[in-house]
Amino acid sequence: MSFHVQIATAADAQLVGELVARLIEELSGGEKVDREAMTATALSLLAANSVIGLVAMEGGQALGLLMLNECAAIYAGGRFGEITELYVMPERRSSGVAARLVTAAADLGRDRGWKRIEVGAPELPAWARTKAFYEREGFTEVGPRLKRML
Repeated sequence: MSFHVQIATAADAQLVGELVARLIEELSGGEKVDREAMTATALSLLAANSVIGLVAMEGGQALGLLMLNECAAIYAGGRFGEITELYVMPERRSSGVAARLVTAAADLGRDRGWKRIEVGAPELPAWARTKAFYEREGFTEVGPRLKRML
C-alpha cells in the first residue's frame, strides 16, 4: 500500500495531540497523558506556525508523525531544523514510514535553506534501535542534550 506525507495544519491538532500523547506514553513506560492538553498545545503551536508537523497518511488513517522546530545557531551556520517528536504506529514500524517522514523533513529543510536537522540522542541502551535508525538515515552523534525547567 502507498501512503503520502502532508503538512499538518491547525485542523489536524487533535490528530497531532493524540499521536504525541501515544509517543509520550510509550517513552514513559505507560504514564497517562492529558490528551485535551496535548490537543490544545498542538492547536496553539500549529495555528501560530510555531512548529511544523508532517503526517504520514494512508486511506484517511494516520501512520506516523514528525514534528519540527525551526531553530537558529551560529554553530549551525544559521537556521536549522530540530526533530522534537517522531512517532509511527506500532503496526507500521519497520515499513518505511519513519524514513519517509525524515526524508520529507530534509526536503522541507533544504527548501527553507537549512544546513542541518538535529534530534535529541536517545538514552542507551534502551533506545539503541532508535539511535540505529537515525544513523541509517544519515545522522551522526554530537552528544546528548540536557534540560533545565524554568
